[in-house]
Amino acid sequence: MPKSPPEYVGFGMLTPVEIMVLEKLPKHNTGAIVTEVNEFVFDDAAIVACLLCQWDVSAGMIGTAVGDDERGHALAKRLKDWGVQGKVRFTKDYRTPLEVNVSDRKGARTYFWQRTPQILGTLDSADLSLIRGSKVLYVDWYDGNHVIRAMDEANRLKVPVFVNLEHGHKDHNVLKQYAKSAAFCQAVTDAAQLGGKRALIGTARKLLKSGIETAIITLAKGGCLVARGNEIVRVFAPQVKAVDACGAGATFSAGFVYGYLKNWNLEQSARFATAAATLKVTRAGLQMFSVAEILELADKLKVEHWAFKNNRFEIIERILSIPRQVAVQGQRAQARLLRELKFPKRNDSRNQVSKDKVKRKTIQERR
Repeated sequence: MPKSPPEYVGFGMLTPVEIMVLEKLPKHNTGAIVTEVNEFVFDDAAIVACLLCQWDVSAGMIGTAVGDDERGHALAKRLKDWGVQGKVRFTKDYRTPLEVNVSDRKGARTYFWQRTPQILGTLDSADLSLIRGSKVLYVDWYDGNHVIRAMDEANRLKVPVFVNLEHGHKDHNVLKQYAKSAAFCQAVTDAAQLGGKRALIGTARKLLKSGIETAIITLAKGGCLVARGNEIVRVFAPQVKAVDACGAGATFSAGFVYGYLKNWNLEQSARFATAAATLKVTRAGLQMFSVAEILELADKLKVEHWAFKNNRFEIIERILSIPRQVAVQGQRAQARLLRELKFPKRNDSRNQVSKDKVKRKTIQERR
């Protein structure tokens, strides 16, 4: 009996990856001790598929051809083991590419990849039939014009397209090309995701003006802003100890797609996506936290509701939700949750300063 069409279909580069975690990047022409190594499947479209499968969502992948070699067949087996639908194509024209990602304790990631025109060109002959009957198609702008054919097919079949534009919006022609076919657009402020509030607002305004139906702007540890029509939600990510930030952006995408497929509202989807990405960076590799664990954190996140009026953003409501079960279980359960997630204690240093001032004042009065 044939399988039902997957709810999610990813389209793009397929490559195995080695993720190495170390304390600090070494100086040039020196070395460093690697504390952990994980192997997985990249790029983002494939990551999202694997994560959704972990959350019991049917997912498929249409990717570039991989080499007819041991590494290529291992990749195909890994996708099958995860439950990702779709046929992996093999070629003798080149060896299976390999990506290497290095994550350090500051949460930064340095990556090395093989992305040649020959490899990406195999997307042009990929079978698109998996898209028929699906509920969302995911593509990445850095796969270039090779994704346009899949986007056009999804539009023809009335399947919403989720495009990860990253910092590609800085090029007006790129933004115009992808905005016309995308229902969802995820972007970052700049290549390194280092922008502040001004950059966040500027990017949001640009995407809204381009005609994007649902604009999603991520700001790494700063959280996200999501806008659809007159509804704008700003979700703040909590501080955690980052171990491996590799795949955090794709985890956010997977979280948002999960909410969309569950028919959640904008705030629920943004909360879940932010919580998923936050938890992901606390663990090396791409073995994901459960939906229940993500929801527990999502309910706690600080949220602001904004309005976009007269070309300006205005904050109209602030929300800090505490999960009902935490309130019932008391402060002890909440403290345990915070310790597990490695949240920094707030105002500890401020309280200590106040105590020191009182102590100094008492000593001076005695003198």
